[in-house]
Order: sequence, then structure tokens, then C-alpha cells
Amino acid sequence: MRGNLVTHSFTIQQVADQFQVTQRTIRYYEELGLIHPERTSAGRRSFSSKDLTRLGLVFRGKIYGFHLDEIKEMIHLFDQDPSGVRQLERTLSYGKDKMREVDVRIRELEHLKAEMKQWLMKFEEELEERRGDAP
Repeated sequence: MRGNLVTHSFTIQQVADQFQVTQRTIRYYEELGLIHPERTSAGRRSFSSKDLTRLGLVFRGKIYGFHLDEIKEMIHLFDQDPSGVRQLERTLSYGKDKMREVDVRIRELEHLKAEMKQWLMKFEEELEERRGDAP
């Protein structure tokens, strides 16, 4: 005997609440073709677990600094190649590029931090001199 396949559907408000974004954001991602919610007989969007998974990938990708076109490509590659090989290859390529960008940004921030530290020390010395606290 086969078990019944239970599918859950979610309203746009439920999806927006889950991801802590506006409904407009969800509609925008639909316009971009990142998700494809079904429509009820009343014309309302009905989001599947697959849509939620895709949105999770979109938001994670954005946190990691990927551009929406990169995220869209990675998602669509899985649709084209269900084995996931092409998607993983592209994800690895984008991920390695992003890691290089992060490394560059970290070096820039470390340099900025060191420069700020020097200025703060200089300002502290100047403040001590002006207060007459200098040795």
C-alpha cells in the first residue's frame, strides 16, 4: 500500500514572515524567476516546500555576497541537470571567487584597523598633552 504524499503550501504572508522580509521582496524574486509559486483558484500565490528551499538558497547566497544573477544561475542549473554536477561546479567556482574577494576585504579591513589604531593612539597622546597629563 502506498502512503499519501502530503504537500504543504504556504501563503505569501507566511513565507514573508518565515524569512523576515516583505511580501514585495517575495514577489520580486518571483518576477526574477527564482521561484514559481502555484496559483489558487482565487489567483493567490501558493508556495511549496520547493519554493521555500529556493528562497532559503537565495537568502543564504545574498548573505555570502553573491549577486542575484549568480544565485539564479546556480538554481537554474539544478533544474537543467538534476544530478547537481553542473550546479556544484558553478557553485564551487563562484564560491572560490567569493573567498578571494573576502580575503581581499579582510586585508583591507586589517589595514584600516591598524591605521585607525595609530590615529587613536596619536589622539590619546594629544589629549594627555592638552590636559597636562604628559609625563
